[in-house]
Parts: sequence; C-alpha cells; structure tokens
Amino acid sequence: MVKVNRGRYTADVGADGKVLFLIGMRINRLWQFWRWLPVFVAMPRMLSELQRNPELGLVGRPRTMISGRLIVVWQYWESFDRLEAYSRAGDRAHLPAWRSFNRRIRDNGTVGIFHETLLLRDDAVETVYANMPTMGLAAVTGAVPAASRAHSARGRITGHENEQPVDPY
Repeated sequence: MVKVNRGRYTADVGADGKVLFLIGMRINRLWQFWRWLPVFVAMPRMLSELQRNPELGLVGRPRTMISGRLIVVWQYWESFDRLEAYSRAGDRAHLPAWRSFNRRIRDNGTVGIFHETLLLRDDAVETVYANMPTMGLAAVTGAVPAASRAHSARGRITGHENEQPVDPY
C-alpha cells in the first residue's frame, strides 16, 4: 500500500537545473496497428533502460497517462544536458527508435509523437499535494510541509503571502 502524506505538502527547493520532460504519442489511425505498435513498445524499452542506469540522468519515477488515443510519459531529468546526451547516444534505446520512426512513419499521419521540455527553477515552480503520496517534483526534491514554505501558491512562488480563501492546514 502506498503511504499517503496526510495534510498539505510541497516540493522542497532543489528544482534549479532539473527538467520536466513530457513525451508522448497519439494514435491517429487505430486500425493500422502494425504502424503504431513499434512506436508504442519503444517507450517502455527506453524507460526500463533509464531506470536500470540512473547515471543517464532520469530522476524519480516516470508516470504514464493515457487518455483515449493519447499517451503521455511525465519524466524528471537531472539536467537538459543529460536529457540531450541520452537522446543522441547511439548505444542507447532512444536514437535507434527515433531513426526508425523517421524511416517508417515520418509524415504518413498514422501516429504522432511529441515532447515538451521545461527547465525548472525554484523561483518559477510552485507545488502543493494534499493527502497524496509523495509524487511529481516532491519525489525528486523531497516533500516538506506546505506551511514551511508558505500557505498559499503565491507565497510559495513569490515569497509574499496573501490572504487565504480557506483556512490553511
């Protein structure tokens, strides 16, 4: 059973230089499974490789979300340099999968892929987790009681507390 942190928590400082990386795919033509299935199975191979080799730069545990035809994997990385190095390494799972996609799928429209890379800074990140297991950025930087940083989102992101619409806990 997962331990739930009762009360309100926030991610501790320590986001500077880390990267939130969202990567995913969208199945555009369900019936052409022979085209999208190789794209679909490539990601678990990469995630397995990254989790077996923490020195590659993935931190925390990736999370996968599925919504209809869209699959998104939410990852945290130590740095953009580590993420880029992994994506270009010929002896790792990503580059061969990327080349295969460009060779087999390219622009035929059967399956789409995307990524979004967000560089994190302590002064630009705010989190709160109420009655949740340690997750997201808190799983990477550590979870601390929300009140130790501030009671409000504004307070956690700017350092200037404002009036609370609900009683803090």
